[in-house]
Amino acid sequence: MKKRLIIACFVLIGITQIKAQVTIKPGVKSGVNFSRFTNFDSDFKTGFYLGGQLAIKFNKLYTLQPELLYSQQGASRTYHFDVLNQYDPDPAFYSESKTNYEIDYLSLSVINKFYFGDGFHFAVGPSLDFKVNDNFQQDYLSKDPIGFDFAIIGGVGYSFSNGLSFDARFKQGMIDIYGNNYNTNIDNNNNGNYDEVVLNQSFQLGLSYIFDLK
Repeated sequence: MKKRLIIACFVLIGITQIKAQVTIKPGVKSGVNFSRFTNFDSDFKTGFYLGGQLAIKFNKLYTLQPELLYSQQGASRTYHFDVLNQYDPDPAFYSESKTNYEIDYLSLSVINKFYFGDGFHFAVGPSLDFKVNDNFQQDYLSKDPIGFDFAIIGGVGYSFSNGLSFDARFKQGMIDIYGNNYNTNIDNNNNGNYDEVVLNQSFQLGLSYIFDLK
């Protein structure tokens, strides 16, 4: 009985110490996206992201940070048209038309932030993205993208003591935007064909602010 009481006391003390160390602070986050699609012959399109975050700080080295963001993604693509139908390689016979493909997502991310040095941190985590808007119906060449994506985020940043942070991240989608399956795109060697899988890809630059509600 005494042993159980002693163990219970140690467990209670440990839980109390953990609770004393953990802090939870809300914040806001915004930035710019430079997005494209893989295997789409596309250029980067500029958009923005905006939303909120919750910094759950366990200790000075590790913070778990759920984020809910509205994220503008997509790609820019330039089409070349043979004006005179001469199939002449001379660029003078071609016109260009640039189309911006837009996919807007509501992104729920769970970011793990590992701190090192004086304010520097490394961030990594998954993101579940739900499509809220797209403009793929603007021409006959495009199909409707599916309604969700799963992405992996990684990056670095710097946090100031006043709650302001800057970060640079890379976000890689893992699901084909049209719902195609790599395993069903089989080539002559019975291998999946990555060249037919169109994925979201973004470089993100942003800032955030954590509120101290003490």
